[in-house]
Amino acid sequence: MSSIIGLPLIHLDVEFWQHNWEKPPKEEWIKKQTEFILKEKWIIDGNHTDTMELRFKSADLIIFLDINRFICLASVIKRYGIKRSDMPQYLEERLDMEYLKFIKGLLNFSRTRKRIIIDLHKKYPDKPFFIIESRRKMNNLLMQWRDDKAKRINPA
Repeated sequence: MSSIIGLPLIHLDVEFWQHNWEKPPKEEWIKKQTEFILKEKWIIDGNHTDTMELRFKSADLIIFLDINRFICLASVIKRYGIKRSDMPQYLEERLDMEYLKFIKGLLNFSRTRKRIIIDLHKKYPDKPFFIIESRRKMNNLLMQWRDDKAKRINPA
């Protein structure tokens, strides 16, 4: 998305997780995110619902990927152990209790964290808010943005 839109991309998990899967102190985490959102333009990828309102208030557009939890679970299992750009490169995934809590949280997302996102949308109704329910729809939106950008750069 970042390359299509031309905005800097911040993966929250890359910024959040420290060595040995340690979490930063809450004040430090809030300060770091405040620095991100004070910049003029950005794309922030990730949930971290405990600090989502901070980002929500500053965003020009919110895209909520509400993809079926079982599809997400299959993706998590498929990519287990594979290095990804949205996670710190110095961390190794572990099949431990924290990983199992992550899986449980994923499966309970609709009953827990989804409500936080919807409540924030209600609290900030002036913010453009898109709910995208499939990867196909997300890809279609990205291709539309790419095509729109190309038309602005090279009008016919």
